[in-house]
Formats: sequence, C-alpha cells, structure tokens
Amino acid sequence: MKKRSFIERFAAVPHSVWALLFIVAPLIFVVYFAFTDTYGNFTFDNITMLSSYTHIFVLSVCFALIATVICLLIGYPLAFFISQLKPKTQKLLVVLLMLPMWISLLIRTYSLLALLDNGGLFNSLLEKLGFERVKIVGTSGAVILGMVYDFLPYMVLPIYTSVSKLDARYLEAAHDLGCNNIKTLFKVVLPLSVPGVISGITMVFVPSISTFYISQKLGGGSFDLIGDTIERQFQNVSTYNMGAAISLVMMILILISVAVMNKFSDGDEGSVIV
Repeated sequence: MKKRSFIERFAAVPHSVWALLFIVAPLIFVVYFAFTDTYGNFTFDNITMLSSYTHIFVLSVCFALIATVICLLIGYPLAFFISQLKPKTQKLLVVLLMLPMWISLLIRTYSLLALLDNGGLFNSLLEKLGFERVKIVGTSGAVILGMVYDFLPYMVLPIYTSVSKLDARYLEAAHDLGCNNIKTLFKVVLPLSVPGVISGITMVFVPSISTFYISQKLGGGSFDLIGDTIERQFQNVSTYNMGAAISLVMMILILISVAVMNKFSDGDEGSVIV
C-alpha cells in the first residue's frame, strides 16, 4: 500500500477536524446523555422508558414507508421516461426536477400549507366550482403528501442516473431474444437499476422517518412523530436525556435499515433475467 505524502495527510486535516467536531462529537454526546440522568449518573432508565413511545416509532415508520413507496411508484416511471428523451431535454427536465431542491424545505412545506389549508388556493378553487371545502391539513394524507412532495427528487435522481447509464446493447439483446418493451423493462432495466432504486429508497426513507417540520405544519399538531418528540424533549433541559435516548434508538433504526438495503443491493446488483 502506497504511503501518503505529507501534503496528502495535511490536505485531509480539515475534513478530519470537521468530522470530529460535527459527526463524532455529537454522537458521543447523544450516547452520553442517553445513558445518564439529569445529575450525570449512569442509568438505563431512559432506555427502559422508551416502551411508552412505541406507538410514535410505529407511526413514524409507517408514514415513512408509505411515503417511500409512493415516491418509488412515481419516481421510477418518471426517471425511466426522462432517460428515454433527447440529451438536451433530459438536462432540462433534470434541472426542473432539482429546482425545488434549491429552495429551503421549510419554505416549500409552508408553501404547500398555503395551498392546501382550509382557506388556501385549492379549497378556494373547489368552492368557486361549487364543491364543498375539503379538510386536508391536519390529516395523515397531508403529512405523507408533504413527504412525497419534499423528497421525491431524492428518489428520481439516483434511479435516473442508473437507468441512463445502462448499456444499450442489453436492451438490444433483450429484443433479439423476443422481449417486448414491457418484458425488457421488468427483466433487464429494473434488475440493472436496483442500486439506484436502493439509493433512492434510502435517501427518501431516512429524512421521512426523522422529519418534524412537515408533520407540525401539515399535520396540524394531530400527529406526533419521532422528530417532533425529539424536538420537544430537547426544548427542555430536564428532558435532554430522554431526547438523547430516542435519538439513539432512531439512529440505530436508520443504520439497520441502510445496512439491510445495502446488503440487498449488493446481492442483486447486475443480475439480469431474460
């Protein structure tokens, strides 16, 4: 193995310091507070008390899974459609897809709230057309819609990258072997794009399960998810330890999910069934 030069080691110092201060140190603090009480004494009480938050964990996972599945069902056909267009058109559509990501998630969510609220544009339009107003904000559907709206680009982009880089000779071989467009999609394109799908699922599921602003605004306070609970715990100094314990469990849950997805991706990468 080639030994790194002094310049290479020196160039890595800023990254190492950044990782130490903003990744390693916060994790250490979370672990410390999760296993201590307000007086700094070691205890497992914070972990044992997590059983009272089981319904919040289950609800958060369910919302995140539903949002991820919807993003996948919308994102995969959209990514495939974009990949089949002319290169200039692909670039234009990718830019349009990424455009909302340049705006803060808070602004995007608040804009969606203004559209869907009881006195918002959508309900005002329904009323002018002679229909009754529909209660959207404050429902589970509004929270999931907010997740899909905010995180859909994270599903489309990795899938588009995988599909657009496929060797056209695979598609030609599939057609030569008697596959129509539908069979080619499911037997060639889909298996070869599994890494992009797994990446998209991870990039949508992780922020969906930890979000709090979307549920607060679009949920109208009707739903208490993991992110909301953690935020509330850290707003009070006396409940820091409980908030750290919930954060620790959520991190472990996310790491397990990512590890399982990566394992599945490694096992299926490059497999084609014709």
